[in-house]
Amino acid sequence: MYDLDGTLAKSKAPLDDEMAGLLRDLMAVAKVAIISGGDLPQFQSQVIERLPPGANLHNLSILPTNGTKFFVYDTEWRKLYSEDLSDDEKKKIEDALQKAVEQSGFQPEQSWGERIEDRGTQVTYSALGQQAPLDAKSKWDPDFSKRQAIKAILDKMLPDFSVRLGGTTSIDVTKPGIDKAYGIGKLRDQLGIPISDMLYIGDAIFPGGNDYPAKQAGVDCVAIRDPEDTKRVTEAIIACLK
Repeated sequence: MYDLDGTLAKSKAPLDDEMAGLLRDLMAVAKVAIISGGDLPQFQSQVIERLPPGANLHNLSILPTNGTKFFVYDTEWRKLYSEDLSDDEKKKIEDALQKAVEQSGFQPEQSWGERIEDRGTQVTYSALGQQAPLDAKSKWDPDFSKRQAIKAILDKMLPDFSVRLGGTTSIDVTKPGIDKAYGIGKLRDQLGIPISDMLYIGDAIFPGGNDYPAKQAGVDCVAIRDPEDTKRVTEAIIACLK
């Protein structure tokens, strides 16, 4: 199992050729799942459209918005479930996000596109906007400290929701208990693979990070720094399984 942004690719960027080829090779010998804060269109542009011909899509599970949705491939991508937020829940989350950012004092002066995005099952705050350039995003909160401060305020405002940090500038809010651990449970049930036989690879495996629920679920985890780390880990996994 992989996270996407910061793990398989740079933030909102497509897989490069080497990573796409490694995923194809891994999907030939193992079940693969990708669980990320992004929605399905992001998976399509970053991952699915970049996979080489011959990739075994039947061995790939896609879990957008931190596992709040689940897609598998038959002859096309089919949705198994979607844990949607109500309109009232979305408004409550959006209002809290705006207030928490103001209170934190970390409202950036410049943004590129919308900062708050309704992803159906999740509301995501992107500090610099959805279309921010990667260079600006990488510099804004490299140690997660700004988002940790915003999260501390949100945790008090939204005690009935799950608040997680993701990507390079994002904060994801979902229903309580509907996170990557929930998605991992669905993977276990759908694929019939025990959690003890799973491996999770991500860049935010720390308390408050959106990869941390995988560790809390009892999955063996590999913490990486960037996609180059992920490539080396994936090469080792393929070599062990062949």
